[in-house]
Amino acid sequence: MLTIVFDLDGTLIDTAPDLIDTLNLVLAREGLPRMPFEAARRLIGGGARALIERALAAEGRPATKPDMDRLFAGFIEHYSAHIADRSRPYPHVETTLDRLAAQGHRLAVCTNKLERLSRRQDTFGVMKPDPDAFRQTVRRAGGEPTTAVMVGDSGTDVRTARAANVPVIGVDFGYTDVPIATLQPDRIISSYGELPEAIAAVTASRAD
Repeated sequence: MLTIVFDLDGTLIDTAPDLIDTLNLVLAREGLPRMPFEAARRLIGGGARALIERALAAEGRPATKPDMDRLFAGFIEHYSAHIADRSRPYPHVETTLDRLAAQGHRLAVCTNKLERLSRRQDTFGVMKPDPDAFRQTVRRAGGEPTTAVMVGDSGTDVRTARAANVPVIGVDFGYTDVPIATLQPDRIISSYGELPEAIAAVTASRAD
């Protein structure tokens, strides 16, 4: 059986609505205009601090470290209280995870999201794309890295999998500043209904 490790934001859960609502609150406090949803969505990836920095850069407003610390703290305070107002699992996530679990696979999440904002996550002192974050996630789930697969939406996830020498499946509906195909994961899916077949394909090819 496999250990299937998922990224969280943009892979399992569409968290963009709550992230963008919080971003626009932070911008409004600074007297800056709200960002349209699609423009802000393209800025997601790499954490809240990076999201704020990109939004400020788009407005031509550089920020000092004290400014960023203040804005980041305000972001996290609000987001913590509104983390699941509008965030939802992507279609077919729950039924697919149930199917994989029923087949005996272990399921785990490896995210760079702050620990207190991620349910049942463990902090290892390293972050993706450090492969040790992946390996320790797998071991904490009771698996072995040699029989694991990564599922993610970004270059960070692909680089993590490559560094850990495991297959990686990319989703094409997540948060990445370049098309997922350009990152060359082993397989790309457009729906969670395609995931079991993709897993079988990448593990069969690795076994050959």
